[in-house]
Amino acid sequence: MTSWFARLTDTTAPTGRFGPLEWRVLESLWERNDHASVRDLQPLFPEIAYTTLMTTLDRLFRKGVLNRIKRGRAFLYETSLSKPEFESVRAATALRTAINGTDGTLTPLMSFFVDALSEHDTEHLDELEALVRARRAEIEHKRS
Repeated sequence: MTSWFARLTDTTAPTGRFGPLEWRVLESLWERNDHASVRDLQPLFPEIAYTTLMTTLDRLFRKGVLNRIKRGRAFLYETSLSKPEFESVRAATALRTAINGTDGTLTPLMSFFVDALSEHDTEHLDELEALVRARRAEIEHKRS
C-alpha cells in the first residue's frame, strides 16, 4: 500500500481543528526542527502567558500532533509529523470527509479535482493517470 493511501485510510492520524495559537506553536516547532520546552518557546510568544503556552502544547499533545518526553520537571515537545506529512494527512482527512459525505456518486468531486489539476498544470493530470494505473495494477495483483 502506498504511503499516501495508508494515510488516507489511517483512522489514528492526527485530526481536529486548530486555533491560531496552536498553528503558531506548530509552525515554530517545525521551524525549530528539534524538541523544545515551554521555556524554550516562550521568547517566540512574548504576548502569551507561560501557562497559556503550556496548555496549548498539552492540548496539541492530546490531539496527537506532538510527542513529548519528560526531562527533569519539564516536558520537551516535538511534532509527531513533518510539515509536509502533516499537510498530507490533513488533505487526506478532508478528502475522506468529502467522499463519505457524498450520496454515492463521486463524479462531481472527481470532476472538480480533474478540472483543478488541469487548470494548474497538465503534468499533474499525467501524474494522476499514472497513480490510477498503478493502483489498478496493485488491486489486480492482489486479486490474482
